[in-house]
Amino acid sequence: MILSPSQRQKLDSSDDQLFYDYPRFVTHVDDGFIDQLTQLYGTLLQPNDRVLDLMSSWVSHLPDFAFREVVGHGMNAAELAKNRRLDRYFVQNLNTDPKLPLADQSFEAVLVAVSVQYLQYPEAVFAEIQRVLTPGGICIVSFSNRMFYQKAIAAWRDSTDTDHLQLVQHYFQQTPGFDKPTVVTQRSDQPLLLQMLGLGHRDPFYAVYARRQSLGGGVEESQQLLT
Repeated sequence: MILSPSQRQKLDSSDDQLFYDYPRFVTHVDDGFIDQLTQLYGTLLQPNDRVLDLMSSWVSHLPDFAFREVVGHGMNAAELAKNRRLDRYFVQNLNTDPKLPLADQSFEAVLVAVSVQYLQYPEAVFAEIQRVLTPGGICIVSFSNRMFYQKAIAAWRDSTDTDHLQLVQHYFQQTPGFDKPTVVTQRSDQPLLLQMLGLGHRDPFYAVYARRQSLGGGVEESQQLLT
């Protein structure tokens, strides 16, 4: 078990479906973060991949590839319906039902963008991600330092960005069937004084990705620093 019961708790314990019932047609990270994410997807994804955009919304930040299929999941049907990159979608609360209504080994890629902090049972969700990935398929988890504070779990809410990177790595490492994860980071290069004054702020970019193991076995963990 990765998390204790207290670490899974949210400040707002009301039904998540109520919180996400109203569509939010906004982006939750800045343009620099979005550009970095699209670049990373362009490096790691392949044309004709089948992609699952887990915990998605009205935009997916995908590169201009012709994918075989993009399936979206989220908590708000209106947001998902507006997402032009999705071929189909489904609405489901993973905190109450982590079982994905998807076939084994049906995707080459699973994406989780700026949402992992809300998972109360990440062990179950990452096991499902591993199940629906093809051998050698990739899961890419990205995040910054923003969140809906009242809906983030305590393990995330009460820790640092470095802790978040370690936590997501643990999610992969504790899920049988994943290779060792790779970490990608780009912290803000603005002087601390400017950040404290709210001037020239840029969202930090973090990503952790890993592949479902194939018959060839695992690969060594590595770390990348974007410039």
